[in-house]
Amino acid sequence: MDFLDLVKERFSVRDFLPKEIESDKLNKILLAGNLAPTARNIQPQRIYVLKSKDALEKMKEITKMVYNAPVVLLVCVDLDEVWKNPLEEGYTTSEMDASIVGTHMMLEAWNLGVASVWIRYFDANRISKEFNLAPNIKPIFLLPIGYKTDKVIPSPSHSNKKDLQEIVKYL
Repeated sequence: MDFLDLVKERFSVRDFLPKEIESDKLNKILLAGNLAPTARNIQPQRIYVLKSKDALEKMKEITKMVYNAPVVLLVCVDLDEVWKNPLEEGYTTSEMDASIVGTHMMLEAWNLGVASVWIRYFDANRISKEFNLAPNIKPIFLLPIGYKTDKVIPSPSHSNKKDLQEIVKYL
């Protein structure tokens, strides 16, 4: 599929079938994240694959926004490894790097017929505690993935895109 067609077709899914994702597809999704560019190629991302009943139940107690997905990717960064901009005190590329990784995984998932939804509606401190994450591991977002039900459709705002002239300025 042409890349732009893939990007236009993909939408956030909030209703998943109770169907397991084949391990070869899950591995390709994770590989896409591994191949994503990060600042200085430091690769600070840490991806926790939540698929056991216990892990998914824990996550459902933290946020209801996993939509019964059979797998939830908990995307974190290792704060000890993130690139720190020496020209701007306090700025790191942690969220940017994690977002690029997530975008790669989300698009590869759709390419393989696996749907996803990007979630940041949770208490990161609670996730850290419940999953015993080290203090240097910061949860950035969740990516519930799975096969969509037949009834899901893109949200009405999905295709509301501004004209390029509104968002692009040539200097």
